[in-house]
This record gives sequence, C-alpha cells and structure tokens, in this order.
Amino acid sequence: MTVKVITDSGSDITQEEAKQLGITVVPVYLRFGEEVYRDGVDIDSDEFYHKLMTSSVHPSTSSPSPGDFAKVYEEAAQETDEIVSIHITGKHSATYNSALLGKEIAEGRGSRIEVIDSLGVTVWQGLVAIAAAKAAAAQDNLHQVLERVHETISQLHALALLDTLTYIIKGGRVSKAVLAVESVLSVKPLITLRDGQIRPAGFTRTRKKGIDRLCTFLASALHIEDLAIAYSTTPDDAQTLADYIGSLFPDIASRIARIGPALGVHTGPGALVTVVKEARQDPKSIKKFSKIRH
Repeated sequence: MTVKVITDSGSDITQEEAKQLGITVVPVYLRFGEEVYRDGVDIDSDEFYHKLMTSSVHPSTSSPSPGDFAKVYEEAAQETDEIVSIHITGKHSATYNSALLGKEIAEGRGSRIEVIDSLGVTVWQGLVAIAAAKAAAAQDNLHQVLERVHETISQLHALALLDTLTYIIKGGRVSKAVLAVESVLSVKPLITLRDGQIRPAGFTRTRKKGIDRLCTFLASALHIEDLAIAYSTTPDDAQTLADYIGSLFPDIASRIARIGPALGVHTGPGALVTVVKEARQDPKSIKKFSKIRH
C-alpha cells in the first residue's frame, strides 16, 4: 500500500497541489474575538488579511484538536496502514503535540502512524510534506519516506523579510525590546529559522534593501534542489524573487505560495519568506551558504 501523507494548513500547500500529490491537509483554527474559522475552509487569505489590517481585535490561532487528527488518521487507514503526518514545528505551535495525541487515539485501529516535527513553518513545512508525498508516489515504503523527510529537513535554509515586527511581537515570538529598535531606527527586520526556532537575522533600512538581502541569500546557494517563496500581501515582490532566481538557475521552477493565517497572524502584511532546499552533492557550496545565512 502507498504511504499516506498528512499535514496541517500551516504548510501553505494549495488545495490544488495537495489534491495532485495526495496530501491531506488538516485546517488550523483562527480566532477573531468570538469568531472562529477553519483555515482554508471558512476563511480565505484575502478575507484574513483584510480582517487582520482592519479589525480592532488581534487574531490568534489554535491547533486542530487530537480528535480532528484521529478522524483524519482513521479515514486514511481505510486506504493504507502506513501514515506520515508532518507539522508546524512544536517549538512554535501545539499542532505537533495535538497530532501525537491524535495518533494515540487512532493507532490502535491497525495503522502505523509517524508524526514528524518539520522544524519549520509555512513553505518550509510544505517542502517537507511535498518531498514525503513524492517519495510515497514513487512507492517508497514507510522507512524510505521517513528517510526522505529527515534528509529534506536537513537540507532546508530559510530567510524572511518582515515589513514590521508589530505582529510577531503581539504573538509573543520576539521581545518588545526588538520592536523598540525597529521603531526608533525605522528599519525592516529579517528573521531566520534554526532548529525550529525563529531568530532575528538583522535589519535593513528599506524594503528594497531587504529584498536585495533575500536575493543575496538565494544566490548564495550554488546547487538548489527546490525553492519556495511565500508572501502575505505582495505577490509582485514574490514574483520578482522568483524571476531573479530563474535568471541564475534556469532549471529551477520556484514555488510561490500565500502565507496563510497560521503564520500570517505573526508576520502581518508585507512579509516575504524564502526557503531553499540545497542539494547535498557539493559540500563546498553548503559551507559557503551556511556562512551567508548566519
């Protein structure tokens, strides 16, 4: 039987791509005051960002319940006895732990379920789930799919540009002291992911210079296996980055995705996220790239 791949909507995989790859996406919950929505089901990205920028209430997100995951696992078990479930890093979301509890409920029904912390968010997580789905489609067994998952995680590097730190601080992800620096200097913050942790990666004076930093980050990878770009409200900027990397690496087709509510409540409007999956064949390029990203 083919291994079934499951993820949550924090992966920002489009419905079309999920259907094409056979990935089941479990929606994260979004709350605006008393109003509760399922990401991608009851609210789309356009409505979300409109409410984010106009509502007097700052939204919050909550993970799918263990029961939500158990239901999805039980449905998948009707087609296979091997399931890989890949989620937002447990260092910034309860989704991973909720999936583990869902596994405890459903695993007694006969399927083997492996729950994986992607150590990332948005398209980072998406690239991990996509790699797993491609391995499953190639009829790899569960052990081989898991190997591909962990290998992919080790190959990923990320850098993001935010228009402001206001939203990420409201979500408790960065200290208010950092916001004070941003406010005084009128700078654009850069952040990165390392071992599942979101960390400051510097500031730029203007958005244009911030995008230039993203371009430098992308160009520093000499051997790209896959690339994903995510945006919250500026698709033209995402396309600019995709066009730039296409001029350097003509064989690479950049994935462009919209940052959904799971991360959007923290990044806010104007955010750009770049994630590179670098091929392992050239250790020298990996060493060079590591210096750039740090």
